[in-house]
Amino acid sequence: MRTWVELGLDPLFERRKAQGIPTFREATAKVLAQHRSTWRNEKHEKQWIRTLEVHAFPHLGNVQVNDITGPMIRNVLAEIWLSKPETARRVRQRIGTVLDWAYASGYRDSEAPMRAISKGLPRQPKKDGHYAAMQYSKVSAFIPRLRERESYSRLALEFTILTAARSGEVRHAVFDEFDLEAKLWTIPEERMKARREHVVPLCPRAVRIIERCTELRIHGLPLVFPGARMRKPMSDMTLTKLLRDMKETCTVHGFRSAFRDWASEETNHQSDVAEAALAHAVKDKTEAAYRRGNLLEKRRLLMDDWAAYCCTGG
Repeated sequence: MRTWVELGLDPLFERRKAQGIPTFREATAKVLAQHRSTWRNEKHEKQWIRTLEVHAFPHLGNVQVNDITGPMIRNVLAEIWLSKPETARRVRQRIGTVLDWAYASGYRDSEAPMRAISKGLPRQPKKDGHYAAMQYSKVSAFIPRLRERESYSRLALEFTILTAARSGEVRHAVFDEFDLEAKLWTIPEERMKARREHVVPLCPRAVRIIERCTELRIHGLPLVFPGARMRKPMSDMTLTKLLRDMKETCTVHGFRSAFRDWASEETNHQSDVAEAALAHAVKDKTEAAYRRGNLLEKRRLLMDDWAAYCCTGG
């Protein structure tokens, strides 16, 4: 250790390196490297590491993974457990993932006692897990307001409503995914939550929105709904801000709920057709194995009816 000091090296760091046991920060980097190929996009990775940088690294970052105890983890979580409950749960899960890797890699003698840690924290306030949705009966009055002015965000939101798609699927859409003659939008599997290619039948108004974006397209730009930086996708907050500017409290994702409620309560379309339109995975594995078709033509009728309802209220 004296030699290390004389050479200008950190004795504690050099001893850890000699032992081969990583710090929590170093272990996190290794976990990120292993998981990177399984995540859908770069944004998720940035969110994952950011929560640990802000909430875990100040307390645990330089601690070797074999020295991290339950009380240390609890102290990290206690600071945000009630004030930022959702963030706290994510931090808990991500700390557990890193320490599980450390245990599986032989750097810890035991798993992190995450269940006991959670029991040692106060009960978090209950929250409705559903996204705030606009009542489907109000959608037809909302659409004309959306069309009062033209912008990429307004076109994107209307297109999202008419296709019952997820915001990310729309915001990252590129022109090559559309066959306007066949009135189809093919979303590649890497952008789908279920990791399966999804084909969306387009109603006439949805086709017109894509045609309008084609007219507005900047040469060489593949994105249908570009963000403020043009070569970057529109952010999710852009659509949220649009709703807030229009004095609406619902979320963009909530329009999917409005579509599902409308299909159940106002139509005779079958439930599995509506579920397929939402690209929901079939929970019953046996049913999924035998359902070979994608119900495309039935979904086309459903989406045309939805568009008619949105635009006319009936």
